[in-house]
Amino acid sequence: MGRWLGVLGLGCCLALAQLPLPAAPRGPALRPRRQPRPGGRSADTACKNRPLDLVFIVDSSRSVRPEEFEKVKIFLSEMIDTLDVGERTTRVAVMNYASTVKVEFPLRTYFDKASLKEAVSRIEPLSAGTMTGLAIQTAMEEVFTEEMGTRPATFNIPKVVIVVTDGRPQDQVQDVAARAQTAGIEIYAVGVDRADMESLRMMASEPLDEHVFYVETYGVIEKLTSRFRETFCAVNVCALGTHGCQQLCVSHGASHLCDCYEGYTLNPDKRTCSAVDVCASGRHECDQICVSNNGSYVCDCYEGYTLNPDKKTCSAMDMCAPGRHDCAQVCVSNDGSYSCGCYEGYTLNPDKKTCSGAITSSLVTDEESCKCEAIAALQNSVTSYLEALSTKLEEVSEKLQAYQDRQQIV
Repeated sequence: MGRWLGVLGLGCCLALAQLPLPAAPRGPALRPRRQPRPGGRSADTACKNRPLDLVFIVDSSRSVRPEEFEKVKIFLSEMIDTLDVGERTTRVAVMNYASTVKVEFPLRTYFDKASLKEAVSRIEPLSAGTMTGLAIQTAMEEVFTEEMGTRPATFNIPKVVIVVTDGRPQDQVQDVAARAQTAGIEIYAVGVDRADMESLRMMASEPLDEHVFYVETYGVIEKLTSRFRETFCAVNVCALGTHGCQQLCVSHGASHLCDCYEGYTLNPDKRTCSAVDVCASGRHECDQICVSNNGSYVCDCYEGYTLNPDKKTCSAMDMCAPGRHDCAQVCVSNDGSYSCGCYEGYTLNPDKKTCSGAITSSLVTDEESCKCEAIAALQNSVTSYLEALSTKLEEVSEKLQAYQDRQQIV
């Protein structure tokens, strides 16, 4: 239906109900509602109105008698009943006008049908005058604003106004209506009894045969609710079960989109789903190794590295820490690995781990040999002590880490 502007300006210029009705309507008459298809869909689940920012503009000039104005309020309440009202679905505002304009309540005020209908029941008519152009301009400048509850343009929520009138506007409506339509507002105009059909066509959006309606009296205006319900209906394909989506169906206006559960991705056919390779490049935050784990993942590290507390990054182990190497004398750390060496006077055996006393020159005295052995014995003793101390430190560190892990869980 193009854009969405339902202008419900209740321009009610019925003079006397006893006056003879015109022989024929002067414009498009109310067309019969389409018959439901065999085995028709549920109105509650398969056909809800698409989200709208909907403003009713009610003409309460003196020509509208009290009982006729009550008919107008009944029409508003029945329209509200047909809408999917809510903060994230359809928002409703009502304006009341004659020679002046009053915003009864903006789009940001009520988000449930009961509150809306209660507010409508409290509306009172104003006075003389039919300033329809002023009412449309006020809607455009003061009601269709984010401050008053209109949703941002990025939300793509149609702006809708419905104007109902039984007379001729006392101001210019054509230019104002054109500016409103340029601003993204779509106008529906409803004529009652002796309404000026030319004025209705001037304010309504194109195509006119879908935006200009006529009813003979306020007594039958309620019949329009079914027509507007069809106009604003968005078939919920997801509720009908004909969507063909393998996992999830998401309603999108009168259409739908398929989606997948977490851990799955939509295939190129836009209907079926495949498990996501969470360890594919760019899909994880692991520093070194990503391990898939039932739709999720955990991080790990290469040999010689240990996982940091953030569970993502890795740090090189101190491979020369006591208990982590099998060097007999000297351990030399080397970027996550290590190599063995020997003290002075010793040479590394072919196993690259143990050491043997070097063959010394005959110039080496017994005293020097004894010194070397004493030094080696002392070094071995110190190494053994350090290894024992390191083992104790590791035990303390492990207990501390376990305590911290328990604290995080708590």
